[in-house]
Amino acid sequence: MTLRGAKVVVFLAVVVATLGGPFAAPPGKAQAAAAPAAPAIRGRVVIIGVPGLLWKDVDRARTPTLWALADQGAGAGLSVRTTRVNTCPTDGWLTLSAGQRARLAHGDCALPSAPIVPGQPSPTGPPPAGGAIAPGWPAIKSDNADISYHSEVGLLGTAVHAAGGCTLAVGPGAVFGLGDGGGRVDRYVPSPDRATPADWASCPVAAVDVDEMFRAYLDAGVDPHGDQVPVADRKRAAAAAAADRRVAQVLAGVPAGTTVLVAGLSDIGVQPHLRVAAARGPGFAPGLLTSSATRREGLVTLTDLTSTTLGVLGLPQPKEAVGSPWRSERAGGGTAARVDRLADQDRAAQAIRAVQTSFYSVLFVTQLVLYGLAALALRRLGGAPRSRTRILGGTRVIALLAGAVPCASFLAALLPWWRAAHPTPVLIGTVLAFAGLLTGLALAGPWRRSAFVPGLVITGATALVLALDVMTGSVLQLNTLMGYTALVAGRFYGFGNQAFSLFATAAVLTGAWLAEFPLRAARAPGAAGRWTSYRDGRAAALGVVVLVGVAAVAVDGLPAWGSDFGGVLAIVPAFAVLGMMVTGQRVSPLKLGLFCLAGAVLVLFISYLNAQSSNPTHLGRFWQDLMDGDAWGVIARKFRAMLGSLGYWPFTVPLAAAIGFLFFVLARPTRWRASLLHRAYEHSLTMRAALLSALAVGVIGTLANDSGLVILSVAFSLATPLMLAAGLRSLELDLDAGTALPEVPEAPSEPTESPSAERS
Repeated sequence: MTLRGAKVVVFLAVVVATLGGPFAAPPGKAQAAAAPAAPAIRGRVVIIGVPGLLWKDVDRARTPTLWALADQGAGAGLSVRTTRVNTCPTDGWLTLSAGQRARLAHGDCALPSAPIVPGQPSPTGPPPAGGAIAPGWPAIKSDNADISYHSEVGLLGTAVHAAGGCTLAVGPGAVFGLGDGGGRVDRYVPSPDRATPADWASCPVAAVDVDEMFRAYLDAGVDPHGDQVPVADRKRAAAAAAADRRVAQVLAGVPAGTTVLVAGLSDIGVQPHLRVAAARGPGFAPGLLTSSATRREGLVTLTDLTSTTLGVLGLPQPKEAVGSPWRSERAGGGTAARVDRLADQDRAAQAIRAVQTSFYSVLFVTQLVLYGLAALALRRLGGAPRSRTRILGGTRVIALLAGAVPCASFLAALLPWWRAAHPTPVLIGTVLAFAGLLTGLALAGPWRRSAFVPGLVITGATALVLALDVMTGSVLQLNTLMGYTALVAGRFYGFGNQAFSLFATAAVLTGAWLAEFPLRAARAPGAAGRWTSYRDGRAAALGVVVLVGVAAVAVDGLPAWGSDFGGVLAIVPAFAVLGMMVTGQRVSPLKLGLFCLAGAVLVLFISYLNAQSSNPTHLGRFWQDLMDGDAWGVIARKFRAMLGSLGYWPFTVPLAAAIGFLFFVLARPTRWRASLLHRAYEHSLTMRAALLSALAVGVIGTLANDSGLVILSVAFSLATPLMLAAGLRSLELDLDAGTALPEVPEAPSEPTESPSAERS
């Protein structure tokens, strides 16, 4: 199935690459559209970069200027992630320059190098009079053009020059931020205290490098790449006060009406943080900043800074710049409340970062232990009936609890666990409490006697929780164990890859087990007109599957909710397979390929509609790339990332173990006293369809998403324990009914299966 899925992905990639040519604009028209009359610059803006600045550094008494900016303007946490886990100062300035994640290759994470000024030799020609050139610019430009983001450093400076404006850089880092395609800025001043009123009034856009926070670490002799950065709070407070004085110098010199943008452009040390973002000026009322890139109050990205600058200047945003302009939204409470809220946001990001990676290891190891216990339990089924019931029942409860943990990991975000003195134990306890609550609900009513309904309760709750969350702002997705974080900055709204896999698997299992009810009703004794009733039951079951499938596609794929491109590619064929299986139709490779193609057509249609909006998401941008003939690069980058996941052993090992458990313990009757899947198939009409459709979600989702095996691993983390629970309950029901367990030879020379198992 994996090989067939890979062929489908390659086929779709060829289709996309082929479509990109005929729908791209003809060369002559593209050139004509790229060279309209240069727009006039309408505003003035100064960008103050303070690498390393946190909201907890902002204090009314110690940093009065920054406090006044937060009071008079709007603020947010700034995600500064570029191409590495920790962002260095030059990386941050280059990202401002490109409007896309950029880097200084092989940088030592020091302060930006001093620029080339008039009178100094330059390999790219002399700097402009009074200006400067960023050192090493040709190599920087070439390197960033070759990385997966294809960043075009110099984009911001080039756009300003094309509109007839000039650029002022104050400090070395600012030259990297405002340098044009050749790395040139028109005016250069080494530091804010040396800038004159004439300098500030000379150009409509200025950038200022305030490096006191970062310099404090260098002066302390601390390696910025070190795991521990033992700079005393007193020294950090002194550095923040010094940076505040620099900002005050800038504000005292800029002309009235200038928009001021403050950004903590980079990290300090290995540990990433959410930094300071603040804006004051026309259009920025007191409150919290947000942008369409995050859709969250109080959270913006570094790439948004470029878009905001262009917007203030009244210049169009090139398609190479991926951010969205900052905008302010009013928020309740005063300045102190807003600053505390933004500092708390970073605390939550730090707390989840400390446990998120290990969570997957603990989850998968725990489930492997569960599988081992289940295997031992099956081998000890001889003995008194009460003992057998106790073994099966206890193992079943543990399996349901394991299946409830993924949903519970999202529900834990309802409580501010990160504010506890010891957040990790509180988080673990919260997850276990919610998992216990879901398990109790699954076993609370008369449905606890069923083989499949307890699992349906858990999958239904999982799908419903995740659906309601993305439909109401994705509150439970951010800073959660199986969600995403602003520190990684891969996604800020909708479904991340792990959440998609969990939602899609839960939706497929829910659809399959809901379809069980009309099928059972059609087979019930005394049903009038058995053939007609059975046919009507299949039609009703298909209707249930279609209803759940359409809802799942809408929740996952619509830009306003899940906004997930690859998810639609997996959900459509998975539900199509489920619908065919519950109605007794054969699933052929040709039909599966057609369903995959239907998913591709649907997601392209969604992308087309989104591209027509005034502010398209990544779905709409993909359609624009498709029309420009650039979509193949996006597909190739994601496919390479998917292949790279194959070597990530924390997911590969438990995934292989789960597949082995399914085959050798659940499915094979030759080594164990009972085949649990065989028993589950006998007690549920849709169990086989549910398992195979969930497997289709995992396999196709793995091939269609850049997270690769993460998708399949998360799918198994939900499906496997629930299948185990269903099999154990089926075995309990058989034992209660007095059905004998099949005896197995001690050491069979050849695998043997009963006819009923073969039919299953």
